[in-house]
Amino acid sequence: MVRQPGGTSPDRPVRVRYAPSPTGYPHVGNIRTAMFNWLFARHHRGTFIVRIEDTDVERKVEGAVEDVLESLRWLGLEWDEGPEVGGRYGPYFQSQRLHYYRPVVEQLTSDGYAYPCYCSHERLEAMKAEQVRRGQPPGYDRRCRNLSQEERSRFEAEGIRPVIRFKTPLTGRTEFRDLIRGKVVFDNSTLDDFVLLKSDGYPTYHLANVVDDHLMEVSHVLRADEWLASTPRHILLYQAVGYESPQFAHLPMILGPDRSKLSKRHGATSLLEFRDEGYLPEAMLNFLALLGWSLDDRTEVLSREELVEHFSLERISKTAAIFNIDKLRWMNGLYLRKLDIDDLTERALPFFERDLPSSVRRPIDRSYVRAVVALEQERAKTLAELPQLGEFFFMEELDYPVDLLLQKLNREKASQALTTVSQKLGALGPFDHGSLEATLRPLASDLSLTTKELFSLLRVAVTGRTAAPPLFQTMEVLGKEACLRRIEAAIRLLRG
Repeated sequence: MVRQPGGTSPDRPVRVRYAPSPTGYPHVGNIRTAMFNWLFARHHRGTFIVRIEDTDVERKVEGAVEDVLESLRWLGLEWDEGPEVGGRYGPYFQSQRLHYYRPVVEQLTSDGYAYPCYCSHERLEAMKAEQVRRGQPPGYDRRCRNLSQEERSRFEAEGIRPVIRFKTPLTGRTEFRDLIRGKVVFDNSTLDDFVLLKSDGYPTYHLANVVDDHLMEVSHVLRADEWLASTPRHILLYQAVGYESPQFAHLPMILGPDRSKLSKRHGATSLLEFRDEGYLPEAMLNFLALLGWSLDDRTEVLSREELVEHFSLERISKTAAIFNIDKLRWMNGLYLRKLDIDDLTERALPFFERDLPSSVRRPIDRSYVRAVVALEQERAKTLAELPQLGEFFFMEELDYPVDLLLQKLNREKASQALTTVSQKLGALGPFDHGSLEATLRPLASDLSLTTKELFSLLRVAVTGRTAAPPLFQTMEVLGKEACLRRIEAAIRLLRG
């Protein structure tokens, strides 16, 4: 049986890494992995490293690295070593570290742990298709594993540039202890001879991450559950090169509400999409922490400091986490309502600038936005909802069907009521919510209306909506001139 060599030393300082590949934009599962690494490092007063694994040149997406770093910055997951920060183990882009990988491959080949493979792409594809047709798991058939020197020389003479494959043991088992799953065992017969170095000279993930984790003295590898099947390959590689293995912890997947893999059809998946939809970073951090981890069975809201204090691998679940957008919206609304009004205004102002109709004059007055936000804070779940809820405050003219004015009264009664209201407001001195209520509440009785009937009519006239913030506070923010203008417009609409 092949066992994990020794594990990590108990007194080894905690050094963890988040190592994204810039082949796409960072999704919530990817960033959740980064966050768990960050929390683990901060809890143990260790080091959080960011390393960009950019050796898959063909699939590299322009701007992906910038999005990764911006996602981390937005959540406040500052890194101790990595791009833009540096560190004594750099460089932190694998494409700049190629000189580290080839000597390792040469050593492995010399020691009999690796070999060149000359199989063409076409042959490998045909081989896999035949394996699938037979119901066999696809994997390399080891055709080049035992080539003679004469055969290798002939392929070299033909100008074929080989890949270098690891010579996986054909028998025995590879065993390791996962810090979340416990004892994990793989039969070596189920592992193929995986590629270490591609024909273009670039390393595969398997080689580069093992070499870099060793050189950067990574103590713990916390990564997504999908990499569990790769771990025995990495352990065999650690053994062959003579490196000390880090400890492994594989994090549960994040699934959609239908328990399928989280994808676009469940809504936004890129972290920066959630930022642009108006979610708060502190709410997102709290929410993501509870996707696969918990403090106990009841605590839902935890600050950054509390997460760092209490985070432990022992509380990470073995089962997949469900991404519940309704819970995220609830939590975001909770955090949004706790914000100081000036802080909320600063965060909301870019959304008003972005989302209000182009007819609204720019730049938008901050003090006016502050007054609007104060009224809408209790109703909004996201920052992006604030301009949606408060759009009527900024419009010169309202557009709504006359039926909204006629829910409780006929045209004549509604028109008479608004005409009287207009006269009363025109004569009103102070235009604050207290004066408005003192004037309009007794007016309902004078008009033989209930306060509900009058206030519902007036609300539609000044906002164009049946649901809005408290009426008198809304009118105070709108101001006397705007309220009178809108009431007159409603009267004209009623009179056809």
